[in-house]
Amino acid sequence: MATVAPPVPSSSTTRGVQPLRAGQGNSFLWRKLHSLSGIVPIGAFLVEHILSNFEAIHGPLAYAQQVKFLNSLPLVRVLEWAFIFIPLAFHAGYGVFIAFRGRSNVNVYPWAGNWMYIAQRVTGLIAFVYIIQHVWRQRFSGVSLPEHPGAAFAKVQHELANPWMLAIYVIAMVATTWHFAYGIWLFAAKWGITPGDRARKRFGYVCAAIGTALCVMGLWGMWAFVGPQYQNAPADVMPTQTSHLLSGTIPMFDPNGVVRLVPYQEIDQAIAAGGTRAVKVEDSDNSTRWLREDQVEAAVKQGANVVPYSPHTK
Repeated sequence: MATVAPPVPSSSTTRGVQPLRAGQGNSFLWRKLHSLSGIVPIGAFLVEHILSNFEAIHGPLAYAQQVKFLNSLPLVRVLEWAFIFIPLAFHAGYGVFIAFRGRSNVNVYPWAGNWMYIAQRVTGLIAFVYIIQHVWRQRFSGVSLPEHPGAAFAKVQHELANPWMLAIYVIAMVATTWHFAYGIWLFAAKWGITPGDRARKRFGYVCAAIGTALCVMGLWGMWAFVGPQYQNAPADVMPTQTSHLLSGTIPMFDPNGVVRLVPYQEIDQAIAAGGTRAVKVEDSDNSTRWLREDQVEAAVKQGANVVPYSPHTK
């Protein structure tokens, strides 16, 4: 007796958007938590972080004041671990697990959803590697910014002076904001906020706008560190002995090489006008002189001592 062969799937089955699938068993719960953690608190922190770094466009002092404000929040170290480091470790760790467990089949099923799946995993891995080095270099190595917020601008500026690091930052900014924007779309779809293809398509435009806005703000803030306006920023615009003050003055060379006492509130304008911080040193013969910040190290090696500066005295 003859049998009928099953129909061959038409090429049209490989088109369109792959349907979302819920997880099974425990994976359903873990994936829900993974999706939620990407929005709150990690996504909220990403938005705050980009907004805070955007303060750099207003100059080194404005950026230092923002860093100082964040580190003066009540229980800031508890908040840092409970709402940033621990959720970030879970989201990144489980995300890496999903990325290496999944299989790419875009060559067989070139759905838009499959391509987005691949892009989400790739950008997630880029963000994961970048965040590890960024947290280590900016938070745990070199000058401690919680204790020296005035050094924040110069610390980032020195790092971005390396063209390779600048390229890494730019790639990471694009990848991270794309990952977050598509993560919002996935969150809304998985949690039933956008039921139906039409709602998801419309919300996709919203997510694309959010991701683009955050990326532009991030790159714009980055430009403040490498652009010409604030080149050679002082190593610390709020010196240790006066870091608790937002008033007072700081000695700076004007463009003509004259040392002037500049109010803290006018430091950014002075730097933009070509000024540089002045440091007084005492030589072995007890004479004193003013040097630019980049000249101090050589003078100290020759036996000079840095004279501490009080913001209210010459």
